Amino acid sequence: MTDEKVKKDGNEPSKKRGSFEALMKKWGIPIAIIVFLLLLLMPTPEGLEPAAQKSIAIFAGALVMWITTPIPIYLTSLLAILLLPLVGAVEDTKDAFGTLGFDVIWLMVSAFVLTSAMMKSNLGRRFSLWMVTKFGKTPTRTLAVLVAINFILAFFVPSTTARATLMMPICLILLEVYRAIPGKSRLGKVMMLQGLQADALATSGVMTATAGNIIAVGFINEQAGGSIGYMDWLFASMPAAIITMTITFFIGLKLFSIKEEGNFENVMDTLKAELKKIGTFSVAEKKASAIFILTVLLWATGDYHEGWFGFEIDTAQTAVIAAILCLLPRVGMLEWKDANIKWELMLFAAGAYAAGNALDDSGGAIWLISKVVDGLGIDKMSHAMVAVVVIFIAMYSHLIFTSKTVRVTILIPAFIALAKTLGMDPVPLALAAAMTTTFTITLPPHSKVNTIYFSTGFFSVLDQVKYAIITCFIGATVICIAYFTWFGLLGL
Repeated sequence: MTDEKVKKDGNEPSKKRGSFEALMKKWGIPIAIIVFLLLLLMPTPEGLEPAAQKSIAIFAGALVMWITTPIPIYLTSLLAILLLPLVGAVEDTKDAFGTLGFDVIWLMVSAFVLTSAMMKSNLGRRFSLWMVTKFGKTPTRTLAVLVAINFILAFFVPSTTARATLMMPICLILLEVYRAIPGKSRLGKVMMLQGLQADALATSGVMTATAGNIIAVGFINEQAGGSIGYMDWLFASMPAAIITMTITFFIGLKLFSIKEEGNFENVMDTLKAELKKIGTFSVAEKKASAIFILTVLLWATGDYHEGWFGFEIDTAQTAVIAAILCLLPRVGMLEWKDANIKWELMLFAAGAYAAGNALDDSGGAIWLISKVVDGLGIDKMSHAMVAVVVIFIAMYSHLIFTSKTVRVTILIPAFIALAKTLGMDPVPLALAAAMTTTFTITLPPHSKVNTIYFSTGFFSVLDQVKYAIITCFIGATVICIAYFTWFGLLGL
């Protein structure tokens, strides 16, 4: 009787979730159409260009469809691409259709090739099995090990996307060993979600982990009169990143509990047996190792390419080089048919970037942010409240801006000017705001990293939104506390 009750209780949340998701699917299209038409046909607000209004309407309608998924997300993207030039949100059809040629698309194609190479050669499997049997004695410890690796890589690989490209195949192989099924496994869901979040949070802790951080420091030092360097950023931001990740790590385990998934007691013995079965390094593994090491070196030394070679090899080009080497006869270990490339994801990403770019280019994003700031009446608030509002606006601004660089370029100078106008010290305020700009974790199109992890199929858009809203709130709260306490101890 007790077992039946436990089984019933254990299944109840799944039924509720299933009913809620079914309801969202049923009403997703009508709601999206209503939102789109309301925003498109309402009188154009003062200060907003017609093209910007149309971009906002399409983006909002697509957002509803991406979250509720009444149709596959790539079809929503295709509809967005089609509508952008039809309604006049973009002037040239190429502005919408050309996004399929973005470097992120090539980067994802190459990432899938590299992942396929690691899996076919058994290199990724060997490394993953060794790592988990050595350090991750349980699924929870395995998740913690993966988070720690993300934070370590942030110091050496100055690209969020490159780190995701390195980590995703490892996660996939681990989940294969755990027999995790995409869309059903809670372990797979939390592993992928924590992977993209660890990537973002680790990036906020290291100044050189992304170009956006470096640009922000440039604004702070030039416009605010600061003197922020590598160690200043590290000491200011890394503690907040670690605290936020630690809290949200355990929240993730509560949101997507892996206890119901099965008994993992004998998994370690199975993993050790699997590692032993692989035997000695094969030729394919040696080739994959060489390509993998070359890729990491090129990503890690991006700032020195100009001096060494006379030209720079960026993240996407490095990924393409790796893909070519993997597919090259005699040099590589793959044939084209072996490369598991998800083309539906490419279409989804193309539509997401097309809608996001239209919103940015038309001025719609800037208009929305300005209205939020004006509506909050920031000029009437205390300095402490201004700081809290700025940090939270900076944190959630990624819901509108799809580019970290764009957010930094627009928001950091604006916050510096705001601080000067109100008589506040602009350096700590701008630094706190800049620390939030890597938290682009709410929706798949909000960053390349999200798109890469989302492509695995282990979590839904709704799963990501639910976890990210909590993480962003905690992250903003921790940064606010650091602003009022830790920054003072550091002399900022």
